[in-house]
Formats: sequence, C-alpha cells, structure tokens
Amino acid sequence: MGVLNVTPDSFSDGGRYADLDAALAHGVRMRDQGADLIDIGGESTRPNAERVDADTEIRRVIPVIRELAAAKVPMSIDTTRASVAAAALEAGVGVVNDVSGGLADPTMAKVVAEAGCPWVLMHWRGHSRDMLQLARYQDVVAEVRAELSQRVEEALAAGVQHDKIILDPGLGFAKNAEHNWRLSAHLDEIMSLGHPVLFGASRKSYLGRLLAAPDGTPRPVDEREAATVATTVLAVCAGVWGVRVHDVRSTMDAIAVWEATCRARSN
Repeated sequence: MGVLNVTPDSFSDGGRYADLDAALAHGVRMRDQGADLIDIGGESTRPNAERVDADTEIRRVIPVIRELAAAKVPMSIDTTRASVAAAALEAGVGVVNDVSGGLADPTMAKVVAEAGCPWVLMHWRGHSRDMLQLARYQDVVAEVRAELSQRVEEALAAGVQHDKIILDPGLGFAKNAEHNWRLSAHLDEIMSLGHPVLFGASRKSYLGRLLAAPDGTPRPVDEREAATVATTVLAVCAGVWGVRVHDVRSTMDAIAVWEATCRARSN
C-alpha cells in the first residue's frame, strides 16, 4: 500500500502532492513500482494535527481518485468520515482505510456494509490532538488485541462481512515507542484474531528516535527509509497481509530479496 497524502500538513510529505498533477504522477509511479493499492488521504492524522471539515477532505481527494481510477490505479481511501468514504467509493476506490476503526463516525459501518468493500479497522483511542495522552497501557499487546476484537464484533453486528475486515495495530496512534516495538514483536497476537493485518511503520517518529544523533536529535523524516524497510520486512516475515509505506520501490526491493531467500531455503 503506497501512501499518497494530498494534504499540506502530513508529517512526511505534507504539501508535496497537494497539486493534482503531482499527486497523479506519484500515484501512477507507486503503482508501476509494485504497489497493490494507493492509499489516498485528505486529512493529516499526525500527532496534534488540526482537523479539517468533510468538504475540504472531499475537495482534496475526489479529483485525484477520479483521475487515478481512469488510469486503472487500485486505491483505498484513508478517512475516518463516512461521507468522505462514500464519495471516494463512488469515485473509484475499492477499500476504506479507517484509522479510527469506525469509532470516529458511527455511520461508517453502514457505508462499508452497503458497499461490500474491504474495511481496515485500525486500533485508535482518539483524534490527533488527544492521542498522545491516551498512550497508557498495562499490557499493550493484550489491550490492543482486545480493543480490536471489540471493533470486529461491532462491525460484524452492523452487517460488515467477516472476510472484508482487515486489522491494523495502529503504530504511533496512542502508542509510544515502547508500545510500537512491543506490537511489532507480537504481530502474531493480532493475527490470531483471524483477520488479515495491515502494518504501517513508515518513517514514523519512533524510528527517528531509535536512530537519534548522539545529542538526542531524532533522525529526520526523510532519513528513516532504511529503518522503515527493515521494520517492514520483519512484519512481512511475520505474515502480515499488507504494509503501508511511503517509498514503494525500496520496500519492493527488500521483499524481493526476502522472497528469493525463502525460495532458496525451500529448494
């Protein structure tokens, strides 16, 4: 899943693809590099980000979706709003990627159920302005698993098909670095819920802190790609369904190496 943020304020590439032509070129490029889905987002969910209204979100994403759909590019919509998801589905996306797991908008489940499309339910405890204060756990793996299980139950009760549900442990969302590493090391616990798992660590701040300079300065966002690739391939080895990344080419290169090694081991 290649990330395409058509926003001015996303943490990694805010503003870089806000222009329609730039967004289209990048979406096609990521598809050609091997992405199975281009994940289009019109609202930043970085820590402390200010919310935008639904009309602004729709205005940002729909022109991009229509043009990429015409170019036969498979897409998902990264949104917590049912109205945005419905507009995006009508415009040509095939998957809803909801970082709130359906909690931010109670009508999202109805939209997804009626569309019959895959729905990514991410673990979430609150919007960007509040999530850092919500990163409190006794056992992060057990609690995230239990809370995701509850999201699955409610989705099923709303009529969403079992085989359309994908789970995401939500690295960085109401999680600190220790929580992220614990979840990354125990993805099998999330997969044991019986649904495909999406993993998204790309360029996140905990990688920057891991690679901090001697004076404690975190590694800049655009210098975290090697760590992103390493973390992502470990998740692939663990058996996740998908990985959400900013740099598709480097990820595909690393996965090709892993696959070649697996083939050699089995021969």
